Amino acid sequence: MTGLVGLLLTICLACQLFLYAHSPLGDHNPCSVNVSKGETFYHIAQIFENHRLINNTDAFSILARVSKADTQIKSGSYQLSPAMSPSFILWQLTAGNVELIKVVFPEGYTISLMAPLLEEANIVTQKEFLDYAYNPQTARSLGIEADSLEGYLFPDTYYFSPLTSPSIVVKTMLKRFWTVFNQSFIHRASELGFSIHDVVTFASIVEKETGQPEERPMIASVFHNRLKRNMRLESDPTVIYGIQDFDGNLTREHLKTTTPYNTYRIKGLPQGPIANPGEEAIRATLYPDTTRYLYFVSKQDGTHHFSTTLKSHNQAVDLYQRTKQSRPNNG
Repeated sequence: MTGLVGLLLTICLACQLFLYAHSPLGDHNPCSVNVSKGETFYHIAQIFENHRLINNTDAFSILARVSKADTQIKSGSYQLSPAMSPSFILWQLTAGNVELIKVVFPEGYTISLMAPLLEEANIVTQKEFLDYAYNPQTARSLGIEADSLEGYLFPDTYYFSPLTSPSIVVKTMLKRFWTVFNQSFIHRASELGFSIHDVVTFASIVEKETGQPEERPMIASVFHNRLKRNMRLESDPTVIYGIQDFDGNLTREHLKTTTPYNTYRIKGLPQGPIANPGEEAIRATLYPDTTRYLYFVSKQDGTHHFSTTLKSHNQAVDLYQRTKQSRPNNG
């Protein structure tokens, strides 16, 4: 009789645990909960009860112990809801279905501008990302014949888990780059006599010089025309990229200082990209407008005035830059 009572009691408890496991607390708003590495499961359960995701810390802990989930919990930030049953919450924790963090990189962002966004989003620290992305060994190990990954980390919207390794972040962005820079682009680059690195470098200049998207093919045509005539590109953004700790004031002394990026002093393209260009800048580089333009100057409204001769360009500079205090944005 005693054995039967014990068996019935065990069955009763098992049924109660089963019902608890599959009974959501209620239909309330979801919330983000962080599960830190090294926390005891009981403490995790208390946090969940405090967030009203569950209503019984002890029962939740017993359920986890019985299902052996308490030793398989993965740390991270989770998006959970009281509408989820306790068993489903446990499955989320053991499967590691952490809440993904959205991060947006605008076209023309440099690696150094991407880094603080990643750290602010708690994806990876600035130092880890910069050390990895600017490492020549990293670039070469990923098939990029350059001293860094500048230009190859495609600007787009990404979703990463918290505390992601810099390797995963970089490889995700590089994979997106190769999706865009497909075989048709590679073939077109070859037709123009450009390497992939040349195109990415060229496109980064087009990206940084462009105020209005529709002008990209025309701006690209100016630089193509200059290269064909063996003229220096004379692009301010390339000079700026080569200045360490640039304070926002481009001086004539900067223009006179020879660096691998100062296209007022060197002929041809700089040694590498000055930003991470988007698809349209790459496309404009590969398929520029057919023009005779050799110069352009900002009209102070996001657009540019284009000229075929130095004389007409200087007239445009006088017209559009007369009241500008700092050096004009010329092409």
